[in-house]
Parts: sequence; structure tokens; C-alpha cells
Amino acid sequence: MNSRQSIGTQKALVWGFLYSLVPLLVLLAAIFLACIVSYFIIQGTCDQFPFRKVISKFTQLFLVLSIFPAMAYLKISREELGFASRQAFLNQLIQGFGLGFITLMPVFIVLTVLKVNVIDETHTWTIGWLVRNMAISLLLALIISLIEEPIFRGILLTGLGRKLPVMGAILVSSIYYAGLHFLSTKTNIPVQDTNLFTGFKLLGEAFANLFNPNILPAFLALLMVGIFLGVLRTQIKASLGLCIGCHTSWVWQIKMSKNLFNTNTGSEYLYLVSSYDGVIGPLVTGWLLLAIAGYFFYQRIK
Repeated sequence: MNSRQSIGTQKALVWGFLYSLVPLLVLLAAIFLACIVSYFIIQGTCDQFPFRKVISKFTQLFLVLSIFPAMAYLKISREELGFASRQAFLNQLIQGFGLGFITLMPVFIVLTVLKVNVIDETHTWTIGWLVRNMAISLLLALIISLIEEPIFRGILLTGLGRKLPVMGAILVSSIYYAGLHFLSTKTNIPVQDTNLFTGFKLLGEAFANLFNPNILPAFLALLMVGIFLGVLRTQIKASLGLCIGCHTSWVWQIKMSKNLFNTNTGSEYLYLVSSYDGVIGPLVTGWLLLAIAGYFFYQRIK
């Protein structure tokens, strides 16, 4: 490689790095706006909704809304974003749900066999209770997936792919995906003690939480989740429906697990999960890494 090529490569790396920071600026803008709007919203709620949660929900709303101007600015079509035709999209949802089931259920089986998950015997289980919880959990899981996937495996992954190699775009989008789960604070501030700048104090606490070493096992697991979904999105054209279905299945299974099981804190295999939700952790990280490696090995030999 001559000096001119070397300089060109260095410039490409610098511009790629700077471009990867653009989503952070969008996130900061969304949070900034959410802090301001949330302050005025909570003034009439009388502590009915925690200030931190109102900020979180408005941040999600503004991030979703940012998809549309971003699509217009980047000239990204609906298909490039990952959406197939209506019938194909519905088929993908079902297929993705099945993929999510077969990829996560083995984790629950292992955790149950090792007695990390133990049945919650405090419940009086009935068919009605089970069906109601399954339906509510499925609806919530679908809503979460319909919010997160168009953001992370849609506009973010597609936009980053314009300037970064595919694997680079997957990795960067997955870092944002994993990190956003821990951009939070548990501080509750009464409405009467808030002012226009209170939200920014909570924002500082939320960013500080990203440097908490205790989140590392869960962060790595969510990073691998993002990479798995990113690979799925980039290996199949217009496959956002598959990602939404898979994500929905995972979240649904986790919610049902929390309804049916407790985490056995005395288990010698407790290190396989994290305190984040009692499911994701080193076991999920290793299992999904194995699944991704197996996929690429199969693609290479077929």
C-alpha cells in the first residue's frame, strides 16, 4: 500500500468514526427535547407518573419520529429500511417469531435444568390467568419490537451502512442498542421539587450508569442480541419483519419466564444470568455467538 492509499484509508476511518457519532447526537437531541417536554407534562400529574419514566417514554417517541426526517434526508426507501410488502411482512413476523422461539427456548431449558430458574409457587395458576398473561405479554413484546427494530435494525443500521462496512454498521448499531438499555436512573423526584433543569440532572445520572461495571454481563448479552438481529437483517433483503418477529418472541418468552419462574439466587450457576432480568447474561452471549458462528460456517461450506 502506497502513502496515498494509506492516507485515503486513514481518512475513511476518521470519517467512518465521525459518522458513527451522528446517532449519538440524534439521541442527545431526543433526550434534550424529552427533558423539556416532560417537565411541562408532569406539572399536572401530581406524581401519577415518575418524572424519569415520562422522560424515557418521550425519548422513545422522539426517536421513532426521527425516523421519518432521517429517511427523507438520507433518501432511504421503505424497502431499504427493511419493510417487505404487507403479506411478506406478515409472513416474516410469523417466521421470525418461530426463529426467536427456537433460539431462546434452549436457554430457558438449560436454566431450568440447572435450577437457576425455579417455579414460582406463590401463584395460584389457572387457565384464565395463564392465557391473560400470555396475551398481555405478547402485546407488550410486539409494541417494544415495533419501536426498537425500525430504529436500530431499520434507520440506524441502514444509515450507518452507507458509510461503514456491513459488520462495522452492525457492531456500531448493536453498541447503541445495548447501551440504550442502561441509559437510565432509578431516582424519583417529586413533581413539586422539579424545575426546568431537573431532567438534565437525571440525564447525567443515566449516562453515569453506562460506566457501572455491574452492567457488563447484561450489556454483552444485549450486544450479541443486536449483532444476531443485525446479521439477520443484512443477510436477507427487506427482512425487518423477521427481526421484529424474532425480537417479539424473545421479549415474550422473557416476560412469561418472569411470570412463571423466580431466579434462584442460591444456585451455583447464577453467573449464567445477570441481574438485569434474570435471563440475559453469559449463557445468552455464548449461545447466540455459537448460533452466528454456525450460520456463517454453514454459509461457507454449502
